[in-house]
Amino acid sequence: MGIGDAISKTLSSWMKKQGPHGDIVLGTRVRLARNAKDVPFPATAGREERKEIMERSRGLLPSLSGHGEFQFLNMGEMEGLQRELLVEKHLISPVHGRQTVDRGLLLRQEEDISIMVNEEDHLRIQILYPGLQLEPTWQTASNVDDVIEAQFDYAFDPERGYLTSCPTNVGTGMRASVMLHLPALTRVNRLRQVLGTISQFGLVVRGIYGEGSESSGNIYQISNQVTLGHREEEMVEHLERVTQQIIQSERQARDYLSQTERRLPVEDAVFRSYGILSQARLLTANEAMQLLSDVRLGIDLGFIPHLDSEILKQLMVLIRAAHLQKIMGQNLPEEERDRLRASLVRDMLRPTQPKGS
Repeated sequence: MGIGDAISKTLSSWMKKQGPHGDIVLGTRVRLARNAKDVPFPATAGREERKEIMERSRGLLPSLSGHGEFQFLNMGEMEGLQRELLVEKHLISPVHGRQTVDRGLLLRQEEDISIMVNEEDHLRIQILYPGLQLEPTWQTASNVDDVIEAQFDYAFDPERGYLTSCPTNVGTGMRASVMLHLPALTRVNRLRQVLGTISQFGLVVRGIYGEGSESSGNIYQISNQVTLGHREEEMVEHLERVTQQIIQSERQARDYLSQTERRLPVEDAVFRSYGILSQARLLTANEAMQLLSDVRLGIDLGFIPHLDSEILKQLMVLIRAAHLQKIMGQNLPEEERDRLRASLVRDMLRPTQPKGS
């Protein structure tokens, strides 16, 4: 199998497609935190109790078959590199990748549905779709939740809602988020102004890998902060409205940068970044992400018409350490990863033929 085949098999379905507003919204995620009412939550559960949840989760496979082909993965039986791959694909949290004893994962073949077992809560149901698709993503999460609830008697309080390990998740137990690429707002120095008001709307801004992570390549995650006292549909609609406003602000900034008198400096920055990426022999992950952000902006503004617009979304995962080692089939020292990262980026930046040529 060649590198191209390895890359194709490595990418999750949400990375290969461009959804609505895909030039700005890379992906949509909805996550539901759920616990069984008759078993202590993971932080206080003993080994036997966590094992019980593992077996009950494995027993969900037949019921989940109506949503596609799932497999059950025991985190303790996986190598560290395999777990890190799941983290880099946004399928599990970094914490779940590190704490492996009596931890599991239910994963759909397309890798757009993943259910962490015994992370902070007994179950963390997660749906990942490309572009801005909050309503469809929520509907899928709700449908999967209904299937599981038929077999799990959830910890639920009529007044408080779903009970969770962290008090901030009590209520709906839902975190809905969108992953946004906002290079134009950054370039016109309006990003702080636009994102600075997010907290007033009950939302929070996080980095590329969610809570505790930093932004990289002008990519930000925006999600709801409040889970108590609101219905899921209301929270989804609210996040949709705010996201649409941010999209409009980013588009206005891109239109501003595209005007004749301002176009040349932006075009110069884009092609400088493209030149480095297309010729570099060594690249760190952070440097590559920033340069790729410029190139993606150039693609969206029509400066580089023959490159795949999904290149940023795909490479933001493929250039990570675990994925580089997976592609090569061996552990690699840091400098060798920097060399391979540069080689991979050069290969993927080769222009594709225009349609109809």
